[in-house]
Amino acid sequence: MKPDPILEELWKIKDELAREAGYDTHRFFENLRQWEAGHPHDGPVVGNAKELRQLVAEQERERAKSSSLALKEEPLHPKP
Repeated sequence: MKPDPILEELWKIKDELAREAGYDTHRFFENLRQWEAGHPHDGPVVGNAKELRQLVAEQERERAKSSSLALKEEPLHPKP
């Protein structure tokens, strides 16, 4: 089986977090709650692939709209 560097990194982090909590699940989740309280998330929360596709499509539409508006603007320094 070919090694997957992403999975290997996740497993390494998981092992470090478990070790920090003394392999105690209650302490692990308490540490997680403390971390979450100190690092609030203000972005969108995606629950599945369909929601992710919708979010990406919406962001692409907004990006296209803003770039098309930029093309319609007058030049900063009009020619004499």
